[in-house]
Amino acid sequence: MSLPEVAFAILAAVAVVTAIAALLVRELVHTILWIAIFFVDLAAIYFLLEAPFLGVLQLGVYAGAVTILLLFGVMVTRKRIFSRDAATGIGPVPALLAVLTVVFVATAFGEFPAGAVSIRAYDPTALSVNLFGPNAPWLLLLGLIMLTGVSGAIYLVREGRE
Repeated sequence: MSLPEVAFAILAAVAVVTAIAALLVRELVHTILWIAIFFVDLAAIYFLLEAPFLGVLQLGVYAGAVTILLLFGVMVTRKRIFSRDAATGIGPVPALLAVLTVVFVATAFGEFPAGAVSIRAYDPTALSVNLFGPNAPWLLLLGLIMLTGVSGAIYLVREGRE
């Protein structure tokens, strides 16, 4: 095995472990931290696959902004985020369904391709022109809608609301 294959196997194992840990921990803040580690690991996989634009986007948007938004939402809406009373965890039924899903997907798709799969190169400038050119107003509108949703959620859960 080559060094990139070993690195990919290690990163994939870390991604699976952190995703499972995010499901199994009982503290909500710890779940968000495991998700943040998963996002950073996914960015490392993008860099390993020579897709630096996606890696930087993953770090900036998900590992940065989404994680901070989740932590901010939890801190604003919950009083006792580190208490055992606020913990939910995962029950036996969802865990069993997750295992059955993994078994089904593994058996349904059979063998993985043995040979190298050709990967097409992408042009990051075309993506950025599309995002910040004709679609920029729609992206801005999506951000405003998300901001409105967060503001509404904060208003609905604040204390002392009459």
